[in-house]
Amino acid sequence: MINFKIQAQDWPILKLKLQRKYNRLTDEDLTFQDGQEDELLRRLAKRLHRNVDYVLFTLSKEMFDLESNRL
Repeated sequence: MINFKIQAQDWPILKLKLQRKYNRLTDEDLTFQDGQEDELLRRLAKRLHRNVDYVLFTLSKEMFDLESNRL
């Protein structure tokens, strides 16, 4: 289990940033419910053909500055 938490109010912005960065991700790929961070990380890692550490790093980086338009 990975110690990573996404706040529900932050998810819509983070989801939009991920869709812009990885336009091949579908709404189904980005389905998220509170407490299901591990499942989301594994799903994204598989879909992006990366490891979970890469996905975790990417999400953490994007969450650091949600107000930024930077990808």
